[in-house]
Amino acid sequence: MTVVDPGERTTEDAAPGGMPGPLPAQREPVEGVPAPPPRTRRRISPLAWARRVLPTPTGTPFTFVYGLVLLGTALYADLGDEATVNQLLRDSSTDAAHLADQPLVVLVASALWVAGGLYSLYGLFFALVLSALERRIGPARAAGVFLLGHVLATLATELPVAGAVAAGRLPEASLHRLDYGISFGVMACIGALSGLLRRPAGWTLLGFAALMCAQDLIDFADPLASWGHPIALLTGMACGPFIRDTRRPPEA
Repeated sequence: MTVVDPGERTTEDAAPGGMPGPLPAQREPVEGVPAPPPRTRRRISPLAWARRVLPTPTGTPFTFVYGLVLLGTALYADLGDEATVNQLLRDSSTDAAHLADQPLVVLVASALWVAGGLYSLYGLFFALVLSALERRIGPARAAGVFLLGHVLATLATELPVAGAVAAGRLPEASLHRLDYGISFGVMACIGALSGLLRRPAGWTLLGFAALMCAQDLIDFADPLASWGHPIALLTGMACGPFIRDTRRPPEA
């Protein structure tokens, strides 16, 4: 067995033709130039993290102001006079009768309440999803996506009810049902945001929303809401080509 000195070359190191090839270049320390500091992963404080994901008055003005309104109505729904709250909710309902009588009023009023009050998951989804969407596309387009999903899903579920009542397939009482909340608008924003996130985050968000819609359809506790949520989700996804900024890569 031949012992090879580490400083010597072997035939494996030789260039073609048996000639020794050049030794690999080695970096020599330069005098007077300090070595670069080791890279350290910057830790984000809880406050900085909250400012990045929650609505703020300067970063996400639409979500922030709208969120304050929803917080106020949710507090009143939970703590206010029950009879007054019920009357306000009935007056804000986007049922077929109200849509035929005063469509613009109830379409706006119904979006000022969170179904379930302070304990609704859609309130949390509103803060997180709309903040992320508004930071990417701005307040005007974020508001447009929310409003489009809220209006289209409402009309797509309530107008067939009115037609069925007119055809005698549903009782007249179906025209007067309690229908309010922000879930259609939030679901549309989820669909729009899923197309702006990098993979796999976008697919994960979309899959989670699809599971929620599927669960609604399986339970079928509220048929109109069960169909309205996937309609709103598809509406938000369809907004992708109109809100995506082709000059910037998708954000994580």
